[in-house]
Amino acid sequence: MSGVQPRIEVKDLVVRYGDAVAVDGINFSIAPGELVTLLGPSGCGKTTTLRSIAGLETPSSGSIHLNSQTVYSGSERRNIPAEKRGVSMVFQSYAIWPHMTVFENVAYGLRVRKAPQAEINASVARVLEMVQMQAYADRPSSNLSGGQQQRVAVARAIAFSPNVLLFDEPLSNLDAKLRAEMRVELRELQRRLDITSLYVTHDQEEALAISDRVIVMSHGKIEQIGTPEEIYNRPSTLFVADFVGAANMIEGAVKGPGPNGTLLFEGPGGIAMEVEAPPGGRGGSVVALRSSYVHLTPMPETHNAVPGTIHRRMFHGDFIQYVVDWPAGQLIVRRPPTEHYAEGSAVTVSFLPEHCVLL
Repeated sequence: MSGVQPRIEVKDLVVRYGDAVAVDGINFSIAPGELVTLLGPSGCGKTTTLRSIAGLETPSSGSIHLNSQTVYSGSERRNIPAEKRGVSMVFQSYAIWPHMTVFENVAYGLRVRKAPQAEINASVARVLEMVQMQAYADRPSSNLSGGQQQRVAVARAIAFSPNVLLFDEPLSNLDAKLRAEMRVELRELQRRLDITSLYVTHDQEEALAISDRVIVMSHGKIEQIGTPEEIYNRPSTLFVADFVGAANMIEGAVKGPGPNGTLLFEGPGGIAMEVEAPPGGRGGSVVALRSSYVHLTPMPETHNAVPGTIHRRMFHGDFIQYVVDWPAGQLIVRRPPTEHYAEGSAVTVSFLPEHCVLL
């Protein structure tokens, strides 16, 4: 983002409700055309942050800038109304008016802005085609499925060409299959429109799938900002490692340098592991090991190889999850469904040093 003026910029934002701090001095910026996701558990402050940017919440302090315009500043006592911020929002509940047709729902924002009828007709037709709902223009909205209602909500949000698009858990009311399909559609639509978007979800799989960058939040603070790959492969805190993806947390201590620039880490039961040396030479007492990066083999390996026994096998369709007994207790391992090991069978657990994140 160097040299690019941010489309969204949040500085030292604080939101309080009485003595409770919902958002605790966070800072981030979003470049034009970027899709960034606020990810975290319920109550972490992500929706409050989104609503503050939209103008639906009044922060306690800090500032919010949209398109280089200050829309909120605590020090300047400035708070521009939501309808004048040039943003549009897609809600979890769809917020579709059941007494209106699909056309009228999508046209609503344009009518409020007193757009000419010819412009309304052209814009509605354009966005309905984008969301594959042009054949439903005259249908009452009450006769639509959940997925169709969400498409109408998205069409309504983009009809007046907003500068910023905000998504508040838009797919959480859909079933798993439709949710996966809509993820792809939303991402493709966002890229076609090249519209700056901020997306809120508690679903880490969703965040990793659709985002250019992810902002992980906990207790009103930002834990880490990075690309999906950085968040998954290089979590910077114990919370991020535990919340995003399936990881085994192995407690122990660094015992000294290992081969090829690694560190030697000793876990429970005297397990010796080679782990990647973290940047800056920082130490740590916990290693995070992603369950999908652990290999199971019937034959001994030479690298980070520990004997184990299959305790439990659970079929998940796209993968098999194994609970493996090993000297440090139990390890969760996810392998492709083609790799079958019977419960009770002896295996060798192995993993690469670079997949061992020292926290």
